[in-house]
Amino acid sequence: MLLSLISPLALAIGAVPAVYGHATPSSLQKRKDWLSPVYNYLYQFPLPIPPVKVPTATIINPVTNNPIDYYEITINQFSANVYPNKGNATLVGYDGISPGPTFLMERGREAVVRFINNATMDNSVHLHGSYSRAPWDGWAEDVTTSGQFKDYFYPNGQAGRFLWYHDHAIDHTAENAYFGQAGGYILHDPAKDSLGLPSGYGQFDIPMILSSKQYNNDGTLFSPAQETTSLYGDVIHVNGQPWPFFNVQPRKYRLRFLNAAISRTFLLYFQQSTGSTAKLPFQVIATDAGLMEAPVNTTSLYISMAERYELVFDFAPFAGQNITLRNTDDVGADVDYVNTDKVMRFVVSPTAVTDPSTVPTALTTLPFPPALAANRVDHHFEFERTNGEWKINGVGFNDVANRVLANVPRGTVEIWELENGGGGWSHPIHVHLVDFKVLTRTGSTRGVFPYESGGLKDVVWLGPGETVRVEAHYAPWDGLYMFHCHNLIHEDHEMMAAFNVTALLDLGYNETSFRDPMETRWRAEAVAPAKFTPAAITAKVEFMAGLQPYNNVAEVMNKLDEYWLTHKKRAAVLAPASVSGASGVKTRRMRIEGR
Repeated sequence: MLLSLISPLALAIGAVPAVYGHATPSSLQKRKDWLSPVYNYLYQFPLPIPPVKVPTATIINPVTNNPIDYYEITINQFSANVYPNKGNATLVGYDGISPGPTFLMERGREAVVRFINNATMDNSVHLHGSYSRAPWDGWAEDVTTSGQFKDYFYPNGQAGRFLWYHDHAIDHTAENAYFGQAGGYILHDPAKDSLGLPSGYGQFDIPMILSSKQYNNDGTLFSPAQETTSLYGDVIHVNGQPWPFFNVQPRKYRLRFLNAAISRTFLLYFQQSTGSTAKLPFQVIATDAGLMEAPVNTTSLYISMAERYELVFDFAPFAGQNITLRNTDDVGADVDYVNTDKVMRFVVSPTAVTDPSTVPTALTTLPFPPALAANRVDHHFEFERTNGEWKINGVGFNDVANRVLANVPRGTVEIWELENGGGGWSHPIHVHLVDFKVLTRTGSTRGVFPYESGGLKDVVWLGPGETVRVEAHYAPWDGLYMFHCHNLIHEDHEMMAAFNVTALLDLGYNETSFRDPMETRWRAEAVAPAKFTPAAITAKVEFMAGLQPYNNVAEVMNKLDEYWLTHKKRAAVLAPASVSGASGVKTRRMRIEGR
């Protein structure tokens, strides 16, 4: 049992302090009344589990002879009843549900997903947490209009992790995601099955997709289209259901949390529904990029927009009781409402069961980037509101001539400093392509939490006044990628920029270029019956795979390592003046595209 595994000393050492975000008499008074109609059905409806997406076909890779799973997803408008005493809400979701279906993928097995836009607004799909090539990463301007489809080629080659797919269309990502375009994507690594963690999708391994929304008096969904700052929402959803309940056995469960809200950050904790008000202990086992090296014991968990954390909670000590998952008041800049301190309820069966699952003290070994000088900063980015506009270093994404704020030589390691420029706002920052290590956080008393530093991440939360440094290995691919604030209203109002992982022209490695996210041959196409025949689909997938976008990743990484090792040796024998820039190892003998 979890409680017997965690000693008081371990809790004292590993616990994460709640340095801000708390319920006090004053914070209770700050809670605002309902914006939406009063919702009187807390914990009365079960937690939905999104269905598993099934491939339409399996096609053999002509180069590797390995299978590629081919899927088709339609983006459809649909109607759903959220308030039982009111009319339906109109939503737009993947396969006409929200959240969309869950992809259960196997590491090393590639996939092509055809997204078909049957809705009215443009879309662009980002597989968040994947090192996808630039044309399939969901570049904001690479849109699919109504009546078109686009084929996205996904590698599934990284460590097992909880990814998610969501809209990224220019200027209306917030609206599309808020109205339903988001879903889970679980990459399973069979090599980790021997750990014995709780398993079985929807049984003991549960997706927990959080969101926070606002409704109109007739039960329809309030739109964020005219919002320019934030839409925190006063109705908390889990997997699309406001304040659900979930029946559990008295045993350990793996809970995979994703914050899919467009503006709200959560500080989560578990509490018995009656009796003690103490926060109950649990173990965080994974971050955005998958398993941490070791579990982190804590009683509370910050999770900002687009972050993912996986935890194990042991319900065994609470047989026959109810456990409430709660949110904390006064988190960052968020506005609190009547019931935003509540998330959902777990109803624990009184019947004892056998629990074969375990949580080992060691989970995996992570490829943390090599430590660089403590005071080194390769790029500094300030996220601030200027004259009513959200900017990064004073630049917005629509400033095409200036929006590439960093050129990073392929295969190098850099430290980026991310600063919240003030104004009392929160900014969760997502860097595409890479997993990074969170090094430092200053400007508040929070510091870096053990569950942040214990794993690799692709989103980091900048609370009001904070500055964070992150370190990443910019590999394996070159190309143009985005980074941005994941408060999607801020993103839609220009708080997004690009970085260029530049090609090494003297790398000496022959490969197809996928650098341009707007390359014509990978753009969306008009829906036509001839393009959906088995023969046409097979030919398209075989053509994509024949260019080898992903199957050579190990070879590429070895070549990059060899390249930089050689150039470091050259740099050591050349005069110091021949080395330029804080990124180091760039000598006169190197040819770097885009510098």
